[in-house]
Amino acid sequence: MEIKKKKFYITTTLPYVNDEPHIGFAMEIIKADVIARYHEAQGDEVIFNTGTDEHGLKIYRKALEQGKDPQEYVDEYAAKFDELKSLLNLSYTHFIRTSDPEHKKAAQEFWRICAAHDDIYKKSYRVKYCVGCELEKTDSELTDSRCLIHPNLELELIAEENYFFRFSKYQQPLLDFYETHPDFVMPSFRFNEIKRFVSDGLQDFSISRLKAKMPWGVPVPDDPEQVMYVWFDALINYISTLGWPEDARDEFKNFWPGTQIAGKDNLRQQSAMWQAMLMSAGLSPSKQILIQGFITVDGQKMSKSLGNVIAPKTLVETYGIDPVRYYLLREIPSGEDGDFSIKKLEERYNGDLANGLGNLVARVVTLGEKVSPVPLQQNEEMMKEIERVRALAQQYIESFRLNEALGVIWELIGYGDRHINDTKPWAIKDDTATLQNIIAGASALIDAIRELIEPFLPETAEKIKEQISIEGDMIKIKRGNMLFPRLQEKI
Repeated sequence: MEIKKKKFYITTTLPYVNDEPHIGFAMEIIKADVIARYHEAQGDEVIFNTGTDEHGLKIYRKALEQGKDPQEYVDEYAAKFDELKSLLNLSYTHFIRTSDPEHKKAAQEFWRICAAHDDIYKKSYRVKYCVGCELEKTDSELTDSRCLIHPNLELELIAEENYFFRFSKYQQPLLDFYETHPDFVMPSFRFNEIKRFVSDGLQDFSISRLKAKMPWGVPVPDDPEQVMYVWFDALINYISTLGWPEDARDEFKNFWPGTQIAGKDNLRQQSAMWQAMLMSAGLSPSKQILIQGFITVDGQKMSKSLGNVIAPKTLVETYGIDPVRYYLLREIPSGEDGDFSIKKLEERYNGDLANGLGNLVARVVTLGEKVSPVPLQQNEEMMKEIERVRALAQQYIESFRLNEALGVIWELIGYGDRHINDTKPWAIKDDTATLQNIIAGASALIDAIRELIEPFLPETAEKIKEQISIEGDMIKIKRGNMLFPRLQEKI
């Protein structure tokens, strides 16, 4: 009898294609990749979505500045983001672009449904607008008349007739939904933040722009003078990528609702605006929203003017894929802000990877190759430690505490080092059975570590498997290249 797999769907936000990929989005998509790989290892059928957000005023102006057609401009940048799949060893299954014809059709159908439910209306208005955020701003969100996220940009005043979404109508439905779904937003302090925002009252928001002023957008159904506001259009990607509304692939029916990961600047859009839109369209709200913080660089905000924007490609070319993945996952707490520095990355590389995991594997395979293959044997004390770590790591991953999951896995690496130091296999000369017993235990421990790190460091896990492989009741050991050459030897 075939066992029916559970369905799991996770999606990142779609990065805005007005610039090169940076480590902020790299961190987001790597975290999503870990969660996707974890669920796949549990036997779930996984859809992992990412893509590019390609409409709006900021992109339209960037294209004009470079003398390019907007479609040409977004094609160029979308390719740069899709390159992250190989650059960061990502496992995503879907890559959606909001300029795709099928997405545009889905956005228009979504609009029609909301309009049929009397949740879209037209009015004239005047508002302060941050082009950097592509969001309207109230005075309470400004400091010295500047956006907190983009203080270098002048706010613009928009005065025109646009369509609005009845966000205010969904205040109580949202609060009721939050009440019955206590883990909907993680971490919990971000959930408290959005609950306060909704409790304070919701203002209807504009969902269109005049085509004469901003032609680069999805056309509003039955109104050739208006295009959709970029946020309304972009959020729909989470279901259009699954084939909604046609769903010929049955993906929407089988995989929605899904889990979404986003930065803290997306908290309002993902956990309130998008959920109200789904309610309006008669669709299930998202399953869960995972919110991460921002990355600073040596204590300063990343910005072009400071010249401290870090490109993931540069890091990978210098240190390798898994060291970059490890640093961003271990050093930056899930859900909170964190700081990036080359110094800390190199400390983590040499300390945790080269001297920690790499050294443990090297010690065992160097000795183990001489007596390979060895019979698989169970060490009861070691198995208890493995199960303790496995249970904690699973708990941390499922509660979006990925840095803590890695921390506890590294406790197992420390345990392995102590086991080797205590048993001193290098000192055993004429007792092959005892040496094989020690190597068998250490190899089984490393195999468990390999399994635990696979979602985080898939390339490293594969390299370990090539050196230590369990086949039936035997362990085969073959020494390979060092997993993490120390930096002074590598650069």
